[in-house]
This record gives sequence, structure tokens and C-alpha cells, in this order.
Amino acid sequence: MTDTPISAELQTAFDAAVAHSKTLTTRPDNQTLLQLYGLYKQGSAGDVSGERPGMTDFVARAKWDAWAARKGTPRAEAMQAYIDQITALPI
Repeated sequence: MTDTPISAELQTAFDAAVAHSKTLTTRPDNQTLLQLYGLYKQGSAGDVSGERPGMTDFVARAKWDAWAARKGTPRAEAMQAYIDQITALPI
């Protein structure tokens, strides 16, 4: 799979959304956090890599699964979805 180049505008908006996510006053629920994590990883690193963590590492396994669920999604699309989700959250 070849990804299209990421525009400077999209990269800037993505970076701003990541910075904004660190200033939220209300913590999103766990399902939303996993969705955001999967979108963030897909947008920043592309398709999931490495082996799935073991059954006893619940947090790492849930994060890996959230990222793996986005496999095949173009980076630009994942970045835009991340931006959209972050901006939809209450401040």
C-alpha cells in the first residue's frame, strides 16, 4: 500500500490536535481514548507493527488492538479522523 504525501496543513492541524488533547479538562471514556490512540498511531506511524502483546498485559493489548483495527487506513485519513474526534470533545 502506498500512502499519499501528507500536506503541511494537515500535519500542522494534526500536531495542534495532539497538543490540544493534552489540555482537555475532562478525561474521555476508555473507549474514546482507545479510538483516539488507534487513530493517532495510524496517522503518525502507519499500519500496526510488532507482535500483539500477551493476554496478561491488558492495557498494551487493548492499545495494540485499537491500532490494528485501523490497519489499511491511509495516514492522511486517520489524521483527519483524529482531528475531527479531538475537536468534537468538550473542552
